Amino acid sequence: MKRLESRVLWGVLLIAGGVLFLLDSLGVIAVGAVVWPFLLGTASVAFLVVFLTAPQTNWWAAIPGFVLLGLMGTALFDQLAPTAAEVWGGSLFLGAISVAFWSVYLVDTENWWAVIPAGVLMTLALIAGLPEGIQGIETGGMLFLGIGLTFALLALLPTPEGRMAWPIIPALVLLVVGALVTAAATELINYVWPAMLIIGGLYLLYRAVSSR
Repeated sequence: MKRLESRVLWGVLLIAGGVLFLLDSLGVIAVGAVVWPFLLGTASVAFLVVFLTAPQTNWWAAIPGFVLLGLMGTALFDQLAPTAAEVWGGSLFLGAISVAFWSVYLVDTENWWAVIPAGVLMTLALIAGLPEGIQGIETGGMLFLGIGLTFALLALLPTPEGRMAWPIIPALVLLVVGALVTAAATELINYVWPAMLIIGGLYLLYRAVSSR
């Protein structure tokens, strides 16, 4: 009985494949437009099932699972809305990879390292979706700010050993650099330095008065 069912299954698959290629030859549908998203989606589901069956031990399966899911979504997006896909396709793919690393951290906080690529990829996904008019140094400033916020978040998130203090240092450095680069790009730098001097002077006056 099982042998008969196997033959029936393979027979149906062969017929379905023949019909698809026939429709492709007739110009009704493009086989590549259907087959590749299907294959990518199937492989994605297989990895995600492995991940969900034992998340803490099979956390690695989340990465190829979401990467393949992002590729499938990008392929479908390009077919259904090619104009929008030119702008948002990269963001969709990078965002899917970011979700993979977020999943790795959420199932086990020992994998705190996954927060770093998750935040960096999410920042790149947001930058990739920006309008074409925002380019160059503005994008560089946003990249520094995004990575700085990632390290700041890492300092706040729990781990099995407790909250970590070391991410605060790269967070502050990157946030300051990002703010300066963004200010230089938007001509706010002309106001930043005077403001910093004024704040520094007020702080020194406060220390002098409070010491008395």
